[in-house]
Amino acid sequence: MLATPSALALPEGRAMADRAVAAGAELVALKADRLAGLPDAYRDAKTTMAIVTASPSRRRLQPIPPSADWRFDVAEGCPAHCSYCYLAGSLAGPPIIRVYANLSEILAELPAAVGQGRVTSASAARAAEGTTFECSCYTDPLALEHLTGSLAACITRFGAWEEAVQLRFTTKFAAVEPLLGLAHNRRTRVRFSVNARAAERHEGGAPRMAARLAALRRMAEAGYPVGLTVAPIMRVPDWAAAYDALFADVGTALQGVPGVDLTAELITHRFTPKSKEVLAGWYPGSSLEMDEAERARKMTKFGSVKWVFPKEQMAEMRASVEASLARHLPAARLLYWT
Repeated sequence: MLATPSALALPEGRAMADRAVAAGAELVALKADRLAGLPDAYRDAKTTMAIVTASPSRRRLQPIPPSADWRFDVAEGCPAHCSYCYLAGSLAGPPIIRVYANLSEILAELPAAVGQGRVTSASAARAAEGTTFECSCYTDPLALEHLTGSLAACITRFGAWEEAVQLRFTTKFAAVEPLLGLAHNRRTRVRFSVNARAAERHEGGAPRMAARLAALRRMAEAGYPVGLTVAPIMRVPDWAAAYDALFADVGTALQGVPGVDLTAELITHRFTPKSKEVLAGWYPGSSLEMDEAERARKMTKFGSVKWVFPKEQMAEMRASVEASLARHLPAARLLYWT
């Protein structure tokens, strides 16, 4: 565990450090705010956490379609070992975890953006969600919550907001107990990242699907709006039956819970040249399919290349998966397919 002077000078940063030490971590208090001499090896980097402060540029809100109006970050990096990890193409340098101690400054940027988004704020179909803020683009905040406390602070802040707003986060983890009794006022939607059982081989270090579905039920029972982030959808063996079984399992997990507010976001697997190269270095023995010959080349809005499923396969998968969703979870609201 590393900590910068600026982070340790803040009460939130000192609390994070104290929690880490209590959990058995060795704290290294750095002499300067710059992180230097970080481990290059994947294994060592993945087990290194740094308590830092988010710079003004890091605190600047960014649009994040199609998920939400705005993105803000409470941390960067994730302790799981998913061999399809999209962060491999998004974050530079060794995959250490950075947690931000200046959460109050980060949250202070949000009020000015209320009503200004283009995803839910300007959408008749999703207007009831209010202005939406995503805090899990570059991390799994629940995986770090026992050390940071940041997620509980965000949920409480959104719960007390007078305007129509919603906090959103996605997680593969299941330790939801600290969140169950919070005054969320139904202004936080927690989405659980789920997949066909055959995809679990690519999700090292994350709780198994049954644990995630049990956590989904507990959050729904606590009155939270909940959701499914089905990602990445892959052509695993007998994929149509596999995803049908997933939605059947979700239906069983939520059976008998009154008034469930459930959404679904369906995201197919894709990769970039950069992410393929990085992931091949991180997980050299992975069986994850990343064969350009089996994919279609597509340009992103930023002018970079990504490889997606061919048009015919994409249409077939979409029809099948959406039909399974409607069959097993008819009350679920599908937000998007991508």
